[in-house]
Amino acid sequence: MTSEAVHAGGDPRRLLAEARDLARRVRLAQRVTWLPLLVLALVTFGAIPAYRYGHTIVDDCRTVDGGQVCRVWEPAAQFYWLAAVVLAYVVIAGGYLRVARARGVDARVLPYVLTGVAISVVLFAAIAAGAGAWIVRDPQALLDPSAFVQALFRLLTPTGGIGLALLVLAWLERHVALLLFALGYLAVVLVPIDFGWGAHWGGQWENVPMLVISGGVLMLGSAGFALAQRLRRSR
Repeated sequence: MTSEAVHAGGDPRRLLAEARDLARRVRLAQRVTWLPLLVLALVTFGAIPAYRYGHTIVDDCRTVDGGQVCRVWEPAAQFYWLAAVVLAYVVIAGGYLRVARARGVDARVLPYVLTGVAISVVLFAAIAAGAGAWIVRDPQALLDPSAFVQALFRLLTPTGGIGLALLVLAWLERHVALLLFALGYLAVVLVPIDFGWGAHWGGQWENVPMLVISGGVLMLGSAGFALAQRLRRSR
């Protein structure tokens, strides 16, 4: 190939760089990261009255050394989560599609939405079937579960499912900042990081502190990503 032909066709390295830059700009245009965080934060806050005023069912109690181990079922809260999360992902999908049409790009939100709905349905079924008894076979061990088992139980909750779905969204969008946020959110849920707030409330207030904290983390994340997007678009 002559030097004239190379010049006419363009520098391959320059063309590759331009293609990569175009792909990056398309990914940025596809992102509406603040939307799922905002919607899921509202869903999390909405769960507070479901736990506070919902009915708790305790059954299948077994006597062990030092007390009893029972299955606890909160139908109002669990049905709220199932309905609210499915509706939330429908709203998120609609928002992504609307923004994508306005910006003239494709939306890659469907795998995230399907994953989020699937996780919610699986968690609902697992809780209804008493998944705790599958994870820890020995009822005696449930009186004082290890830190790993406690973290696993927290992962198998609606708030844990939100974190898993955010990891999927971060992978789809190739979004490092969202990945770090999702990992931080999961750390707050699994540790949990509550600074001892409400540790002795008990009863129907027991879940409220972590719902407020995890919902607050999602709300702050939504505000942060929305501000970053606005600053980027104003340049």
